[in-house]
Amino acid sequence: MTQHPAVEAFRGGPDVIRVVGHRGARGLLPENSIIGFEFALKAGAPLLEFDVILSADGVPVITHNHRLHAPTFRAPDGRYITTEPKVAEMTWAELQRYDIGSTDGTSAYGQRFPEQAQLDGIRVPRLRDLLRLIAQPDNSQAYLMLEIKSDPDFAKDQAYRAHLVETVLAELRETGTTRRALLHSFDWGLLAECRRLAPEMPTSFLTQLPSNADDVGEDSAKAISPDFTGKAEQIPEMVAQHGGALWCPYVDDVTPSNVALAKELGLIVAVWTVNDIADIDRMIALQIDAIVTDYPGRVQRRLADQGIRWLGFDDHMAVATQPA
Repeated sequence: MTQHPAVEAFRGGPDVIRVVGHRGARGLLPENSIIGFEFALKAGAPLLEFDVILSADGVPVITHNHRLHAPTFRAPDGRYITTEPKVAEMTWAELQRYDIGSTDGTSAYGQRFPEQAQLDGIRVPRLRDLLRLIAQPDNSQAYLMLEIKSDPDFAKDQAYRAHLVETVLAELRETGTTRRALLHSFDWGLLAECRRLAPEMPTSFLTQLPSNADDVGEDSAKAISPDFTGKAEQIPEMVAQHGGALWCPYVDDVTPSNVALAKELGLIVAVWTVNDIADIDRMIALQIDAIVTDYPGRVQRRLADQGIRWLGFDDHMAVATQPA
């Protein structure tokens, strides 16, 4: 059976490891922003990971936390917000009042990304804005790791969860981009809903062991993820049993044995979020399929230094011939 093109886009090989721009290129440009996605595409990283939440008026928007993120959201007066209303309780128009172009360098979150550009006039994008971007002829090599964010407040609301998936699928279908995306989540029940409503689309299973600390300033997925306590080496089998095409584990959870098992099961292994040089080199040594990173250029350099490609020949030609 022919593999889904979005699955093949993330598949590595003997001398190929794919580079996935995490929230665009978060280390250098505002996260989950169109300018960040454009940068990653132009920098030869056509695989994009990002997060989708529904606004109060049912618009799929690209942002990570379920609440406005104080270190990255500025109010109309130019100041970083001090209260964090829920995205699901705000309309698309209300979200557009906030600027996400800079990060508060005094915050613990901001201190993680000292090289990130500080811009003005950047707004939370809609999913359809990114889908229109990748539908442009110059971006024909772009594929999406589309994380549908699962809100713990709606964990038992099956109607809402179905509506969330249906709305995302409607946008993909309307823009003709269903073959350019993986449906990606920590919430395995939500991925089951994805398979029910779109059996033709591949699913990607995010995991993080409960023993590992959450990232500073970011929503934790542990409340909506399966409990993997004592199951670190069994996770690839669990993903395969649930019909996953990709396994996307946290960088500190990856071992030679669970990567080998995942490959035996036919899973693609795409590891998040790999930023440190030592971790990049460890992933290269493990020959994983794809590295999800806030610094695409940093990963490209380590791969190039070791004679490893991240794009196929056709991909390189497509990037090289894009107009300046």
